[in-house]
Amino acid sequence: MLGKGSLLFSLVTAFFIFSSFLFSLTLARSDSHFPSFQTPPLSDGGIRNEYDVVVTKRFLAEIPEAPLNSSLILAAKRTDRKDPLNDFKRYTGGWNISERHYWASVVSLQLHSLSLRCVGCIILYIGQGKFHSSTVNTLDYVVHQANTTADRLRNVSGYLAAAKIIAVDQVLLPGSVQTDIDRIQTKINSSANTLSSKTEDNKDDIAGLVESVRLALIVLSAIMLLLTFLGFVLSIFGMQVFVYILVIFGWILVTGTLILCGIFLVLHNVTSDTCVAMNQWVQHPLASTALDDILPCVDNATAQETLTKSKEVTSQLVGVVNRVITNVSNNNFSPIFGPLYYNQSGPKLPTLCNPFNTDLADRSCSPGEVDLSNATKVWKTSVCQVSPSGICSTTGRLTPTIYGQMAAAVNVSFGLYHYGPFLVDLEDCDFVRQTFGDIYRIYCPGLQHYIKWVYIGLVMVGVAVLLSLTFWVIYGRERRHRVYTKEHMPKPIYE
Repeated sequence: MLGKGSLLFSLVTAFFIFSSFLFSLTLARSDSHFPSFQTPPLSDGGIRNEYDVVVTKRFLAEIPEAPLNSSLILAAKRTDRKDPLNDFKRYTGGWNISERHYWASVVSLQLHSLSLRCVGCIILYIGQGKFHSSTVNTLDYVVHQANTTADRLRNVSGYLAAAKIIAVDQVLLPGSVQTDIDRIQTKINSSANTLSSKTEDNKDDIAGLVESVRLALIVLSAIMLLLTFLGFVLSIFGMQVFVYILVIFGWILVTGTLILCGIFLVLHNVTSDTCVAMNQWVQHPLASTALDDILPCVDNATAQETLTKSKEVTSQLVGVVNRVITNVSNNNFSPIFGPLYYNQSGPKLPTLCNPFNTDLADRSCSPGEVDLSNATKVWKTSVCQVSPSGICSTTGRLTPTIYGQMAAAVNVSFGLYHYGPFLVDLEDCDFVRQTFGDIYRIYCPGLQHYIKWVYIGLVMVGVAVLLSLTFWVIYGRERRHRVYTKEHMPKPIYE
């Protein structure tokens, strides 16, 4: 698209230069055809002096003689325009201010540039709105993906913090594991905060630029429409001083339009380059590239350590619960055992399935074990009613207090286990790969399409302004010369 865009920009610039040349040529031709001479006053008797006679004869001598019984079409080439009152056929009647078809042909030229500019402004306004919404939606999606990932990291950190304080019948995690949880929590929270803040800052920078460009386009469209209306009215009524003022502002606006065309050509190329870069990065997600500034991956070492520690804590919590089940709940103690006795009885509890082996590799559940997803439901049937002293008064292997502690341990273990695939994806930077892949497939086509709308609208508006400026000058000069000729042309003298 760079070649086509550059060619179009060159054509607009060439038209800009051509219209300037046409403006100068119009001034030169007008001055040469209508010399500014002073007519001497009439003598007392009402008869012009000898100078007047000489000038009149010279003026009449320069007028070509027309055949007898024929009509002369005045300014035939200049008035060769389309006539909207005659199915837009060419007007051939020449200059005739009493002919409505003449006036219709004059106005149609202005209306043509007027309609071109209005259509350009409409395309420009709609295009910038669509481009703005597409850009904002893309940025919101990137921020949403980053915040979702950061929230999941914080959830993992929260589960680890909960695991550190869980005690099942006064059995806690080992001290070394609690120390490791404190250390990994600091890294997790730092990574989550960096991911959110960096993405939000990038969004604000890009959104600020897009908002500024959008405001410039809206203001440009409004000024163009106002300039169109004023120029049309002033040129029709012959208010040339104000028309020339508008022409000056018009050249400034044309310059601004051409600059905006260049800006959007750059934006179009940058957007296309970014989309291609994202698609290439998806194929090599672990490579360090400039795209890290848009949506950075979480540090690989932190992700790996978080995954390892989550598996370790899950396995340790399952071990704590199973030790209580095996050593306390499923044993029938006598009152002499003290705190371990609460009159537990009934069918023995199934142990909790540990999803990991000692080397933290995945493990399948053995027969008789309950899964993390339904353990609390199975154990709830073995909860007894207790007396004020905390002793079971009905059949059951768990008091409500111990059941609550075991349920809390299971919930934390299940939460950490549930976030395992997410942590694996985080380690491989899959969330960034998914984000960039979605942007390339879903958002990039719209962004590139609507940038073209804005670019086309700017070109149409720029061309329409150039046409209007040229028309205003030509039409104004034509009106002034008609008045000049009417006021200063000497009357024929017949000898």
